[in-house]
Amino acid sequence: MTTAPDATGFDAFAQAFRRHAAGVAVITARTPDGRPVGFTATSLASLAAVPPLATFNMARTASSWPAIEQTDRVAIHMLGQEDFAVAKIMAGDNAHRFDGDHWEPGPHDLPILRNVTAWMVGTIVARTFVAENVMIAVQIDEGALGEPDEPLLYHERAFRALGAEL
Repeated sequence: MTTAPDATGFDAFAQAFRRHAAGVAVITARTPDGRPVGFTATSLASLAAVPPLATFNMARTASSWPAIEQTDRVAIHMLGQEDFAVAKIMAGDNAHRFDGDHWEPGPHDLPILRNVTAWMVGTIVARTFVAENVMIAVQIDEGALGEPDEPLLYHERAFRALGAEL
């Protein structure tokens, strides 16, 4: 059954995507002066297996954009339910995302989050600009698996476990 539309444009878009559950990932990098930066991303997707390519999207107004714009390498982290606290940190105040011991320097001195379900390091191979946003393609160079965990989801403006708000 289809109901009559009650929203248009931005409202329709926002309402629909709030209902679209997405896995939670964190993208990290370094600024040209070596400061770690990172942000949560629900737009992470596999682009190809051969060569191994992943994509994510971000706004060019995001606090991490200048670093992502000026680097060739990023780390991509997949989060599970046990990583809820880290997800909150990385979605919080950008000045404090790397306060604490939840991360360590990894390959290419990229910030690697500890105890995540998986992480990958890759080289940015494309940036496609769309309005005030950018789609970024990354060729994966290496990575590692952490302990298995149930997925951490973002749905209706909250981090959630399958079927429950955290």
